[in-house]
Amino acid sequence: MTKNAFSTRIIKKFYKLIQKPSYSLNNLDKKLLKYLNYRNGFFIEAGANDGICQSNTYYFEKYLGWNGLLIEPISDLYNKCKANRPNCIVENAALVSKEYSESTIEMRYCNLMSMVRFSSPEEDEIIEIGKKFLVGSDYDYLCEVPALTLNKILERNEISEIDLLSLDVEGYELNVLRGLDLEKYKIRYLLIEVRNKFEIENLICNLYEPISTLHVDDKYSDILYGLK
Repeated sequence: MTKNAFSTRIIKKFYKLIQKPSYSLNNLDKKLLKYLNYRNGFFIEAGANDGICQSNTYYFEKYLGWNGLLIEPISDLYNKCKANRPNCIVENAALVSKEYSESTIEMRYCNLMSMVRFSSPEEDEIIEIGKKFLVGSDYDYLCEVPALTLNKILERNEISEIDLLSLDVEGYELNVLRGLDLEKYKIRYLLIEVRNKFEIENLICNLYEPISTLHVDDKYSDILYGLK
């Protein structure tokens, strides 16, 4: 096969892939293809919900043969996630910093906008947005969920090689990152829903640099960081 024929084949594969339906909010999964257009990678998605709705990783599993770890703290959503993504490791936990010493943490359930209690000064506003995604008799409520660091989950599942960490935890991202040894795991890409940009980049700047801002909203930005 000539070089031109090979290049044409790759381009055709990419355009065929880009025609597949997006599962992410704001087409984040398709935007990631520019950087992650290869097969059989490994992802982590924190805040996985039911595994499909607004998932940043389902596209990669379905069309590119990726596998990974899904983390969802709300028990009902965790059970749905296990059923929807049977080929993935699915953990029921809220991710916390290494300084957090309790075995559980209080969360406020609101489906796609569920969040750790008091994790954001905009909590009530976030929950109000989340109520738009409640269906039928569903309602927001408080609950205690298991609390673990991401380090602990990676260790007990013997995970070491990671291509993508997708982090969408409604303002608790900094705490999650403080429970992860980035020096040890050296994840290739971090996709973070950023609400406190200065603090997050101050924490990760020795190892990571911003690659692309994939989406900007009034309250947050979805930023892709790459390993230096």
